[in-house]
Amino acid sequence: MNEANLILTALALLLVKHALADFLLQTAYQRATKGIYGALGGLTHSATHILLTAPVLLLFPAVTPSRMAAILAAEFVIHYHLDWLKDQAVKRQGWSSHDTPFWWALGLDQLMHGLTYVGIVALALAARP
Repeated sequence: MNEANLILTALALLLVKHALADFLLQTAYQRATKGIYGALGGLTHSATHILLTAPVLLLFPAVTPSRMAAILAAEFVIHYHLDWLKDQAVKRQGWSSHDTPFWWALGLDQLMHGLTYVGIVALALAARP
C-alpha cells in the first residue's frame, strides 16, 4: 500500500472507530458521568476508544509496542479531557440540544477528536525508519 493510501485508510478507519465508540457503543452511564472528573463512565468510554484504535495502528509495521502504548495513552488522555471539558461547558451553561451553543460545543468537540486522529497517523508515520 502506498503512503497516501495508508494515510487515507488509517484516517477512514479511525473515523469509523470514532462513530462506533462515541455513538453506537457509548452507554447511558458513560454519557451521564463523563462530566464527573475521574468517574468510571468517562474512563471506560476513553478506554473503548483506545481499544478500537490499537488495531488501526497495526497498519504501520514500524510502530513498536512502546510507541503504540504511548500513542494510545495520549489518545486516552486527550479524548477523556475533551469530553470532560465539553460536558462541563454544556452543563455549566445549561445548554441542551435546543440551544445553538450546544451544537457549537459538540461540533468543536468532534473536530478536536478528528484532529487527534490526524496526530495519531502523523505519529505512526514518524515511526518509519
